[in-house]
Amino acid sequence: MTIAYLPGTPDDVPPYEPWAGEPEILAEAAAADRRAAAWIRSLPAPSAPRPVGTWIAGELPGAVEAAMGSLDPAQCDRMGPDGRLIEGNAGVDAVTTSTLAIVPCVLSDADWLTPDQHLRLLAVASMVTGIARLLADDPGTAILHGLVARMCATLDHATRPDAPGLAPEIEHTL
Repeated sequence: MTIAYLPGTPDDVPPYEPWAGEPEILAEAAAADRRAAAWIRSLPAPSAPRPVGTWIAGELPGAVEAAMGSLDPAQCDRMGPDGRLIEGNAGVDAVTTSTLAIVPCVLSDADWLTPDQHLRLLAVASMVTGIARLLADDPGTAILHGLVARMCATLDHATRPDAPGLAPEIEHTL
């Protein structure tokens, strides 16, 4: 991380005020996360119990829900009391971020899933992580210019049911 010293004092920073449309964007993100988590839970299980199968069915959708449910644009990059830049996390804790970051590493053990499902899981982890990073880096642009909404649309596309009847438990949510 680069440390940048900014002019002024912490008292010069005005209190956080929500951006126009922020509640709607966060509600849209929460809805997209519920659909994504439901899709992940609907994936087939391995023929024999495996740790990675349990992780994909439990921890991964939990991390998606935790990340998207805790989004907070007020937790953006800011100046600390000592004048140093504090990297924001958009409300997503380090454990959740770490869980999403290991998705590419565990997919090689998920050989019962199709390559398409692997790619879609990668897209989910990338979009969720990207939305949080975008809100932490520049919440105004992310919200006002529809960047979060577009990323949620990509998340929805990645977690769509493959075909009618394939994932009946999530068809009603789409």
